Parts: sequence; C-alpha cells; structure tokens
Amino acid sequence: MPTAPRRRDTPPPRAGNSEAETLRGFLDYLRTSIAAKVDGASEPEVRTPGVPSGTNLLGLLNHLTYVERSMFLGDEVTDWQATFQAAPTDTVSEVLTRYQEAVGEANKVLDGCTDLAAPIPRPGRPAPSIRWALTHMIEETARHAGHADILREQLDNTTGR
Repeated sequence: MPTAPRRRDTPPPRAGNSEAETLRGFLDYLRTSIAAKVDGASEPEVRTPGVPSGTNLLGLLNHLTYVERSMFLGDEVTDWQATFQAAPTDTVSEVLTRYQEAVGEANKVLDGCTDLAAPIPRPGRPAPSIRWALTHMIEETARHAGHADILREQLDNTTGR
C-alpha cells in the first residue's frame, strides 16, 4: 500500500451568530470533508469496496448526492440501496461535480428559508422542518464522511480532512 502524506485536520467551523448559521456551517464543513475524501482518489480504487457490504468511496458520494437532492430539492428516490453505486461510466470528476451542483442547488433553497420551524419547501411531498432537515443532513453526511475517512486511508493512507 502506498504511503501518502498525512494531512492536518481542518477544524470545525466556529459557532455562527444564529442557530441557522451554526447548522449550515457544520453541514458545509462536512460536505467539504466528504468531497475531499473522494477528490484525488484513483480509478479503480475509488470503486473498490473496503468492507464486505460493498461500500466504496465513489458510492458514498453518489449516495449523498441523492440524499441532498431528495431532502432539499424534493427528488424522489425509489431504490436507496442503488444510490450507493455510481454508474460504471461515471468518472470521479463527474460524480464530484454532480455532488457539488446538488449542494449548490440545496443551498439556494436554504438561502430562502428564514424560519427553521417551517417545512422545507418540497412540492408534492411531506416535508420535515428546515431544522430537522439540516440536522438530518449533518448526521447523514458526518456518518458517511467517517466511512470515507476509513476507506480512503485503506486505499492510499491519505488521512485528515
């Protein structure tokens, strides 16, 4: 296994001036962390399962793209398990770009949300509060960023956020 330089961790954001700023700051911090874990990973290693369940780096980022789009943009997902695998023709760059685009679109929706107790604007679907949606996305992204930390270190010894 190649030896990669150890990166220093980027510290979490300072608390914002409001609850919304704090929640969004932590979510953006985690979004950046998971994207960094995939960025620079080589093919085919980025698709190589690191655990018996088949979890791989590119699949984690692909899954989080679907979660972002479902939670904040109202996209419906009928097979969540399938989201954990990127298409064989997808490049790392393409999956990363789709994730970053989904995050950008989600942030535009969130920019228009001023009341954390209000439902997230998802036309045609039941909607949790913005507070719940942000908290869930923090939990979901953090969980998979932790998985990605381990998978990336197994691939090429890259550590840190």
